[in-house]
Amino acid sequence: MKTYLRILQFARPWADFLPLYLLYTILGIFFGIGNLALVIPMLNVLFETTSKLAVPEHLPAFAPTLDYVTGTFNYFFAQIIAQHGKLGALLFVCLVLITSVFFSNVFRYLSLRIAARVRARVIRNMRRTLYNRVIQLQLGFFATERKGDLMSRFTNDVQEVEISVVNTLQAVVRDPLTIVGYFVVLFYMSVKLTLFTLILLPLSGGIIAGLAKRLRNQAKTSQSTLGSMLSVIDETLGGMRVIKAFNAQEYIKEKFEQQNDQYAQASRRIDNIRDLASPFSEFAGVLVVAGLLYFGGTLILGGNSDLQAASFIAYIIMFSQVLTPAKSLSASFGNIQRGLVAGERVLSIIDVEPTVRDTPDAQVLPPFQHQIELRNLQFSYGDNVVLHDINLTIEKGKTVALVGPSGGGKSTLADLVPRFYDPTAGQILIDGHDLRGATIHSVRDQMGIVTQESILFNDTIFNNIRFNQTDATEEEVVRAAQIANAHDFITATPEGYQTLIGDRGARLSGGQRQRLSIARAVLRNPPILILDEATSALDTESEKLVQEALMRLMQSRTSLVIAHRLSTVQHADEIVVLQHGRIVERGTHEELLRNENGLYKRLSLLQTSPNPLQ
Repeated sequence: MKTYLRILQFARPWADFLPLYLLYTILGIFFGIGNLALVIPMLNVLFETTSKLAVPEHLPAFAPTLDYVTGTFNYFFAQIIAQHGKLGALLFVCLVLITSVFFSNVFRYLSLRIAARVRARVIRNMRRTLYNRVIQLQLGFFATERKGDLMSRFTNDVQEVEISVVNTLQAVVRDPLTIVGYFVVLFYMSVKLTLFTLILLPLSGGIIAGLAKRLRNQAKTSQSTLGSMLSVIDETLGGMRVIKAFNAQEYIKEKFEQQNDQYAQASRRIDNIRDLASPFSEFAGVLVVAGLLYFGGTLILGGNSDLQAASFIAYIIMFSQVLTPAKSLSASFGNIQRGLVAGERVLSIIDVEPTVRDTPDAQVLPPFQHQIELRNLQFSYGDNVVLHDINLTIEKGKTVALVGPSGGGKSTLADLVPRFYDPTAGQILIDGHDLRGATIHSVRDQMGIVTQESILFNDTIFNNIRFNQTDATEEEVVRAAQIANAHDFITATPEGYQTLIGDRGARLSGGQRQRLSIARAVLRNPPILILDEATSALDTESEKLVQEALMRLMQSRTSLVIAHRLSTVQHADEIVVLQHGRIVERGTHEELLRNENGLYKRLSLLQTSPNPLQ
């Protein structure tokens, strides 16, 4: 119930729809019950028992009671009989019935329109909230979560909430009100018979609750398995080249089949359990109707009932109509379980609080003027300490390179500067301002980042260069491309700057993608630049073009460069050598090469020696 209410929170503000929805629903129920109540006067006319009606001498004074409704109808009914006879009374009943059915359906339609609006609002707000939360989360969150499972929450889980929860909202609100309305009328007609009908209801309710609990457990398995299956699909599409190269089609198919079979089995169990709820509730209702016919019949035949034959028939018809909303309600409780589990999966992401966020008193970081300082910096992934007591100062306009063996902490250190993570201990200061006291937006607004993997979007070349710089002119975009050595290949494409580059830039070569990333950074024109192995995955020709573009980009900027190829950082003002999360050497290229026993010298020999393995 807690999850259901939380899902409904996404429909706020409730005042926009709830009063009207309740009004239309109640009016629809009122006229719906009236349709059945009109059976009594019609049967009285047909059975010629109208003389036994309790007819008031005067039109009753208004009161919100059933006595007023029945008294008013009987008053006009008696007037019609007196003036137009039984055929006129029958015509009157039929006209009232048509009017009642018309208004019943009008109000039902109006309530459905409001329900559709609420459904669209809930799903829109839930998906928006989920997307906003994912955008806010720190990079470390995505290192532990499967991409396919996250996609499943955006698509299948939200859709399941719409199908199973929001679509049943009307049943959850309307059906209980309908049942209450019917029982109010039934109690008004006969207290003794209505109490008899309530005997089996707690029993059937308990069985349906047990089925709902089993459904919930199976739904958790189903949604989790679906997320795993989507992860396999995502890995397959992203790694198709490797799968084919290793002849791993059968291996990956087996992984997919395993998840696919588990999902099919879980879905089948859910359907079997869910489909049991509705037939059971219907069978239990028929049992009650049969018992009611027998019990009520004995009372009437024995002369112990206050109901006439016409009223008893109308009572049976009206009670049988209770079965429809009861059956719908039980089916809704079955359907809703899967949606509640999907809702919990969505809410579990929404409830994750970002570990990197603005403090309540965060200030806008002033424009960069002097230096970046890393003071006694430490960082850990859980219990695994990655960086130990890092002290480093980068003066404005200088280039500092980070080199060292893989796993030494270079990329982690670079990720701390734009606050992708916050340090476990120590400080990162820009012009004396601790970055944790500045807003994340103002920190990253002063930085440009070019990584080894060029992250491009399925859009035009122009829009990729102008990413989040929508006020940039065409001349500025072209100038950025020229600086990045990208203009020539762009103009050689069929549509030039308006050429679509495909998913993640699949229609471009690695060097072309990297030069577009550099052009994007050039257009941003940041005072601080972070280059994370920007040329390590390129061929010699592409590396030369990209390296030229990077040199232009780094001019007059403060740069932090990570590189495996030491030849690309020889020009750096300072080279910092990291090993096991500690700074083991620092200096210029020439200074470090003079240290015969140093790690940098050893790495340089490995890269320049024609036979490094000998």
